[in-house]
Amino acid sequence: MIQDSDLVYLATTVELAEGGLYSCTPNPRVGCLIVRNGQVLGRGWHIRAGEAHAEVNAMSDARGQGFADLSGATVYVSLEPCAFRGRTPPCVDALIRAKVTRVVAAMVDPHPKVAGQGFAELRAAGIDVDLIELREAGLLNAGYSKRMISGRPLVRLKVATSLDGRTAMATGESQWITGAAARADVQYWRARSCAIVTGIGTVLADDPKLTVRDEAYTVDGRIRQPIRVVLDTKLRTPPEAALLQPEGEVMLVHGEDTEPRLTGVEHVAVGKTQVDLRRLLEKLAERGCNEVLVEAGATLLGSFITAQLWDELIVYLAPKLMGSEARPFAQLPLATMNDVVNARMSDCTQVGDDLRIRLLPADTDI
Repeated sequence: MIQDSDLVYLATTVELAEGGLYSCTPNPRVGCLIVRNGQVLGRGWHIRAGEAHAEVNAMSDARGQGFADLSGATVYVSLEPCAFRGRTPPCVDALIRAKVTRVVAAMVDPHPKVAGQGFAELRAAGIDVDLIELREAGLLNAGYSKRMISGRPLVRLKVATSLDGRTAMATGESQWITGAAARADVQYWRARSCAIVTGIGTVLADDPKLTVRDEAYTVDGRIRQPIRVVLDTKLRTPPEAALLQPEGEVMLVHGEDTEPRLTGVEHVAVGKTQVDLRRLLEKLAERGCNEVLVEAGATLLGSFITAQLWDELIVYLAPKLMGSEARPFAQLPLATMNDVVNARMSDCTQVGDDLRIRLLPADTDI
């Protein structure tokens, strides 16, 4: 029987799972709480791929607090326990050995090797299993679920624009449209992303680093840098480009007929005369990318929107007017009202002097 306390404990596991928000890719973010007779015995979350999962960390925490015997306990977990051996043993085996009585989970793991199998193995061992689906758990792992189900990562488009929808003056001048608070806020979206995608036009015009620099996103003494991906059909990225200098992976995506010329950088051929965005996303998913952030100019942003390859649009709206000659934030060759791109607002928050507006495609929900 589901009780109110189950919901409270389960909500706590989602909060614990956020401990892996910036570090555990390509794995899902998972939190775990072990409770017996109203007493919390242990808590844990998954920190980094290849290391212990949330359930194992929670059991270790319980042992560290003197609770070596976990028999009869209820395990609350934000995601179905894994049922296969990857870089670590299956969590269901550890739970069965611990002789816990009950497992309560907030969502099914969409991984094809799990997807209900974890629950089945627990039940076969005599452990009661309850699934109480929490929207918050699904949102936290929306990118992971998207990759498991569709073979593509969740794609966020980020743009800083004036009130009249402009991102640069006609000359290309664009620094800075938004204030310092908005620019700092972008660090959060970078830190939780697995890859940042931009175009060669942005590299040549702005020479960005596209890195996470805020120490607030340090986990265990280091910042996990997303893969920096440049769509560069003809490989015009200069060797002195700023994004080639910091630590972390860089991927140059080019045409199939273009010969790589830079060393120490990964080259990926996708398409002939132009990059096939759908295939690019599939390749990033194959690399384990759950969430991708696109920070690019009007042409590339327009291409993602036109191809319907976006899951969220984050607009930083500055209280400025840049004029009719300034550049739009996306090249969208729309002719009639029947052609317009429909979206719905999921959030609007003031960040410094600017607004951060989060938009979803009108027919989807994440």
